[in-house]
Amino acid sequence: MPNNIKKSGFSNGVKAIGLISGGLDSILAVKIVAEQGIKVIGVTFITPFNDDDFGKRAVLLAEQLDINCKLIHISEEFLDMLKSPRYGYGKNLNPCIDCRILEFKKAHQLMRELGASFIITGEVLGQRPMSQNKNSLELIEKKSGAEGLIVRPLCGKLLSPTTAERRGWIDRNKLFDINGRSRKKQYALAKQFNISGYSSPAGGCLLTDPGFSLITKNLLRSDMLDIGSIGLIKTGRYFTISDSFKLVVGRDEKENLKLMGLARSEDVIFQPQTKGPVAIGMGKRENENLQMACRIVAYYCKSPHPYIGGGGKDTRVSIKISYDGKEKIITCTRISESELSKYRV
Repeated sequence: MPNNIKKSGFSNGVKAIGLISGGLDSILAVKIVAEQGIKVIGVTFITPFNDDDFGKRAVLLAEQLDINCKLIHISEEFLDMLKSPRYGYGKNLNPCIDCRILEFKKAHQLMRELGASFIITGEVLGQRPMSQNKNSLELIEKKSGAEGLIVRPLCGKLLSPTTAERRGWIDRNKLFDINGRSRKKQYALAKQFNISGYSSPAGGCLLTDPGFSLITKNLLRSDMLDIGSIGLIKTGRYFTISDSFKLVVGRDEKENLKLMGLARSEDVIFQPQTKGPVAIGMGKRENENLQMACRIVAYYCKSPHPYIGGGGKDTRVSIKISYDGKEKIITCTRISESELSKYRV
C-alpha cells in the first residue's frame, strides 16, 4: 500500500459520478479517483429503507473531500422493484442485485446528462456474497447498461480494465486489490486520508435487518406497503391486528410526536386520555380492529384511567380515536401479555 496517493494529471477535464453511500468504502473509492485529478460529482440514492440520517451522512462525508453530493430519491422505482425482484432476495428482504442494477441505471443516465465519463463505486470483490462476487458484478454492469463504465478503485486490480483505465483517464497502478470481508486495509486508508464520520458497514439498508424485514414482508403480503407505511414502521412498535389493519405504537415522546407528523388522512390516530403512547392505525376501520387496537394501546399506558362510578381505579383505559375529521372515545380493558404476543411481528 503506498504511503500517499498524489494527483497525477490524467484527467484532461474528465468528470465522474461518485456513488456515495455514507459508508467508508464509497468515500475511499471517490477519494482514490479524485486524487488522480478527476472531477467527481457525488451522488447518493435515497430509498424508503435508509435511516433518517442516511443522506446527511453522505453529504458530510463528501464535504470532507470538497465534493458536492446530490441526493436523488428513487423511492417509487425501488418499491416497484422490491415487490418482485428479478434476481431475488438476499438473507432477509434485501434485493441487492436488482437494487444495484436500478442505481447504476440511474447513475448511467445522470452520467450522460452531466457530461461525466464513468461511475465510481466502493464495491469490494467478495465482501457481500450476493452482489459482490465476480458473476454478480458482471451481471449488474450488463443489465444496467453501464458495462465497462464502472470503476471500483478498492478492488480494481482484481477486475478487468475499465474504459477509464484503457483511455488513460485513471492510472490502474493506483487502484487497489482488496478482497473479502476484512476491512483492515480500508481503515488504514481512512486514517491516511483523515476521513471520519462514516457509518458502519451494514448500516445502509433496513432490509438487511431480520426484524424489520419480517414487518415489511407482513405489509407486502397484505398489499399495504407504500412510502407512508414504511415511514410509520420505521418509527414505532408494529402489530398486525388482521390482514387488513396494522398498528404502530410509539415507544417514547419523541416517537409519539413523529408518528403524529407521519399520520396520513386515511390513517386512524389513537391517543390515550392518560399518560401513554400515540399509535397510528392503517387499513380497514372495522369496529373489531379499532377495539383491539385500543386494547393494545391501553397495555402501554402508564396508569389506569379513573373509571367514574367504578369505585376508584380499575384496568379500563379511555382512548380517543380520530379519523376523517371525526373523534370518539373508546373505553376498554388492557390486553394481556399472552394475548398481545399474538399480534406482534
